[in-house]
Amino acid sequence: MRNAFERFYEVAKQSEWEKPQDIFQTFSNADLVTCNKSSTSRIVFNIGSNKYRLVVGYFFADTQTILYIKFVGTHVEYDRVDVCEVDMFKSKG
Repeated sequence: MRNAFERFYEVAKQSEWEKPQDIFQTFSNADLVTCNKSSTSRIVFNIGSNKYRLVVGYFFADTQTILYIKFVGTHVEYDRVDVCEVDMFKSKG
């Protein structure tokens, strides 16, 4: 698992994205999920030959793209979450 995420990180770190379509050119197996309640979108990446899921929010700044990690887990764990609501790293307080 670690190697799969390290490969993802290395590719993402070297990429220069200006819009979501650029991300999909780099990671063709990623999916865009539009969240109607919040008028935002999230991107779901398939990691490690589809064994894992990485859900991110994103922001395109002037000189970089910022990915906000919302969920990391197995495909089975991913099937149990609401992509638009999940935020596993947000403090509970």
